[in-house]
Amino acid sequence: MRLAIRVRPGASREGVGGAYGEAAVVVKVHARAVDGKATEAALRAVAEAFGVRRADVRLVSGQTSRDKVVEISGDEKELAKRAEALREG
Repeated sequence: MRLAIRVRPGASREGVGGAYGEAAVVVKVHARAVDGKATEAALRAVAEAFGVRRADVRLVSGQTSRDKVVEISGDEKELAKRAEALREG
């Protein structure tokens, strides 16, 4: 499943949840947006939030942007339910 995320680097608290725009899920990470550290932290946070391994989360687009698209491998129905729950906060 593909998921749009909005990364908020340098956050005081890490977490995945809340909506940004119509479809994106907010991902807050401690890491700063330097040398891809925030992107990697966001991918780890998404994997944890969806209950999958880090290797099951792949960046599709947005390497240097706060707006990214990731692909998550797993059961489509369960991932879709989890994504909706995360959007709602």
